[in-house]
Amino acid sequence: MERPQNKACGKDKSVSAEEALFFSACDCEDDITRGKPIRGRTKSRSLSASPGPGSTKEFRRTRSMHGPCPVTTFGPKACMLQNPKAIMHIQDPASQLLTWNKPPKSVLVIKKVRDASLLQPFKDLCVFLTEQKNMIVYVEKKVLEDPAIVNDENFGPVKKKFCTFREDFDDISNQIDFIICLGGDGTLLYASSLFQDSVPPVMAFHLGSLGFLTPFSFDNFQNQVTQVIEGNAALVLRSRLKVKVHKEHREKKNLVQNGVEENGLIVNQQEKEYGKQTKYQVLNEVVVDRGPSSYLSNVDVFLDGHLITTVQGDGVIVSTPTGSTAYAAAAGASMIHPNVPAIMITPICPHSLSFRPIVVPAGVELKIMLSPDARNTAWVSFDGRKRQEVCHGDSISITTSCYPVPSICFRDPVNDWFDSLAECLHWNVRKKQNHFTGDEEEEY
Repeated sequence: MERPQNKACGKDKSVSAEEALFFSACDCEDDITRGKPIRGRTKSRSLSASPGPGSTKEFRRTRSMHGPCPVTTFGPKACMLQNPKAIMHIQDPASQLLTWNKPPKSVLVIKKVRDASLLQPFKDLCVFLTEQKNMIVYVEKKVLEDPAIVNDENFGPVKKKFCTFREDFDDISNQIDFIICLGGDGTLLYASSLFQDSVPPVMAFHLGSLGFLTPFSFDNFQNQVTQVIEGNAALVLRSRLKVKVHKEHREKKNLVQNGVEENGLIVNQQEKEYGKQTKYQVLNEVVVDRGPSSYLSNVDVFLDGHLITTVQGDGVIVSTPTGSTAYAAAAGASMIHPNVPAIMITPICPHSLSFRPIVVPAGVELKIMLSPDARNTAWVSFDGRKRQEVCHGDSISITTSCYPVPSICFRDPVNDWFDSLAECLHWNVRKKQNHFTGDEEEEY
């Protein structure tokens, strides 16, 4: 494929097709500056660049190719200073189209658990994929433990062909070509959490309650799945947040009575709890709240190392554009299209009338910590999961991930989004105002 040229200050700078379509990896900046290609997984299974092995920084800023800088020359003589680490490009949503370098062979089917209404669609889809499309189907082990599936003798031969896995135990990231979700928005969020690096394309069928992120109806699934396998589909790249939670070294106090715990074991009064760091890829939002405490939360928010504000209230939401229509919208934030490169900061019931939600550029590094004079600890959750306590000295670092979720569109990124606003949130729905008759116009 011919490499498009981007002229700035009289110099030609090559931008690959992959760089123009997807987020550049935040750990690949050294490779870009040296003129080396970004290295990643095979193109048939990767829709975003992967980090280079030579990275040394622990938490490097993301540089997005999906940013707001299409022109770098201004008038006959002025131009923007060239910086290879900050190359940005606006992506036309109409050009975000799915393509396969090789035909997809494996598919991950994710079904909402404990929902009897999804059993028959799940069976129909799996039979279609295995018998008509000859695909390798991956299914989570707990899905097949449903008694309705275990006791279905007709489904037995199909079930034997499945590849199974267990969450947090088996790594399937390099084995899946694309994903099909059966359920609601939570099913797509769960699919995102299974892939901490590059995410395969996701096709989501609306079989849940809300369905803001699931544009496909299951009525004509055979034709729709066939279209995706043949590469006739549009994509919306849903950015994620790269989150690191650092737990500070502290003395862990055990609740004991006379040196004996409740289970009868004799322990030391204090044990050292060593600092640890965990990482998450978040599609909707990171929520920091006051938990069970009756006191206001009191957390400091830093942007690129500078304190920007202290949140006093029920908490704060840091969300992606995809998450702007979820908890953030309920807390009074604006709704942002997924193609906009941004991070939204929304307070939850702030004890200040002037604390309004704000939008900051994608790629900045946010850090959230308990204020030194906070009366109580805070709690944090990631897309509603992995909830944990945040104590003094702990920190939460957040920036834009270089691994977006490529969500397959029913029509295109713009129309799908506005359809979801109208159908799911009833955006701007009201009775229409009556028009004037001819006599009324003369009177007024």
